[in-house]
Amino acid sequence: MSISRKVDSDKGVVIISIEGRFDFSEHRPFRDTYRDIAPGSMRFMVDLSRADYLDSSALGMLLLLREHAGTDAGRVTIRGCTEDVRRILRIANFDRLFTLE
Repeated sequence: MSISRKVDSDKGVVIISIEGRFDFSEHRPFRDTYRDIAPGSMRFMVDLSRADYLDSSALGMLLLLREHAGTDAGRVTIRGCTEDVRRILRIANFDRLFTLE
């Protein structure tokens, strides 16, 4: 599992890329990608194109990121989901809380 981030200050967006399993073992590294950014100051894009699994704790981590970013659905975009991951997000009604690309 690997989590990385790229900050594009000009566009006001933080891109968080996740590779492999996205589960509770990644709680701290995921939180570390955004905790030093002032709440509500940036938009976030979570790239799951290389994630092959996520569990309920990953859903909780995404909710914490949404809270940090601001609760407007456009503040956090999730992109690159496999069909399995997209199905999980839809079952959890995350398509109503986040922008899915």
